Amino acid sequence: MKKEDFPMLDSEIIYFDNGATTLKPRCVVDKMNDYYTKYTSNIHRGDYEAAVITNNLYDGVRDLVSDFINCNSSKEVVFTSGATNSLNLVVFGFMRKYLKSSDEVLLTKAEHASNVLPWIKLSEEIGFKIKYIPLNEDYELTVDNLKKMITPNTKVVSIAHITNVIGDVRDVDSIGKICHEDNILFCVDGAQSVPHMKVDFKKSNMDFLCFSGHKMLGPTGVGVLVGKYDLLEEMDPICYGGGMNQFFEYDNSYELKKPPIKFEAGTPPIAEVIGLGEAIKYLMNIGMDKIYEHECSLKKYMIDKLSKIPNIIMYNKNSNSGILAFNVSGVFAQDTSVYLNHYHIYVRAGNHCAKMLKDDLKIKNTVRVSLYLYNTKEDVDRLVDVLSDSENIFKVVI
Repeated sequence: MKKEDFPMLDSEIIYFDNGATTLKPRCVVDKMNDYYTKYTSNIHRGDYEAAVITNNLYDGVRDLVSDFINCNSSKEVVFTSGATNSLNLVVFGFMRKYLKSSDEVLLTKAEHASNVLPWIKLSEEIGFKIKYIPLNEDYELTVDNLKKMITPNTKVVSIAHITNVIGDVRDVDSIGKICHEDNILFCVDGAQSVPHMKVDFKKSNMDFLCFSGHKMLGPTGVGVLVGKYDLLEEMDPICYGGGMNQFFEYDNSYELKKPPIKFEAGTPPIAEVIGLGEAIKYLMNIGMDKIYEHECSLKKYMIDKLSKIPNIIMYNKNSNSGILAFNVSGVFAQDTSVYLNHYHIYVRAGNHCAKMLKDDLKIKNTVRVSLYLYNTKEDVDRLVDVLSDSENIFKVVI
């Protein structure tokens, strides 16, 4: 886990906003530059040398993703613009045909906007009921609470594997088993889990898994939807155009290609997909178990240090991830963020796109530290030192 691999860390910044996006190693940037400077071409169109290179690299990333998250084949891997686009594709491409007005969809109030708003919008159209599974005293989802919410009308459970504020690691193996046994579709937002721990699509009985490249050392503008192939066959695209059709005629007849190509109309983010592939190789070379252990160990170290500062309020000390939400007593979260920025420490402040979580937390905004593989104890020590002097916050901010 070499800091020197990350150009942004050549400066004196300490980067703790990995839940929003991660830094990019040189190998990812170099791989994308190679595409732009050595073999620029479109995919699945040209027969010349550069096009063949591009085709092989682009299509090869599907195989990497398939191995990385253990789905049945690369045919179950759809490239999108990000987890948000992936979730919208599931909701409006599949669930629009699947759900009826009498059905129920289970979410939680800790979900990101991308896993709430599409469901709300579709419920306006169809009339199905959205139910929110209660969280426990640590703002976590338990399997028992999930079981209590399931009725004969429950057709979908759609949850984050790891939530982006509390860092609650859900027991997706048990939840997936329950869903599978009860004929409930299981959709997983993996934006905060796939970059940080080993995720097993088949073992967890997932029907859909969504994640973003930019949260796992890759570029922005690319994401992944992994879906069971029979479900992808039934799913409609939400974008139509070139590259995803077999033919279309003047009499309005047309035929679409098979998954996953039928969901990738137009020119996809080619350089970004290639960059994502390089990011996956980087992560696999380190090992996802090693990354997860590093983050959990570092978070424990951070909590131990911050606990010695009297005016620090921590909301999720018990969650088993690299995410910590906190506030400085009497200080607005954004003011704390501005104060830390003065010392070149980058954190996130706000509601983190989980706007219903305030109902449980009883507060709208928090400061979030989200750790990753390049963060160190020295980074944490610097954060603690600066927060220990927090009586000077308003001198810095004002």
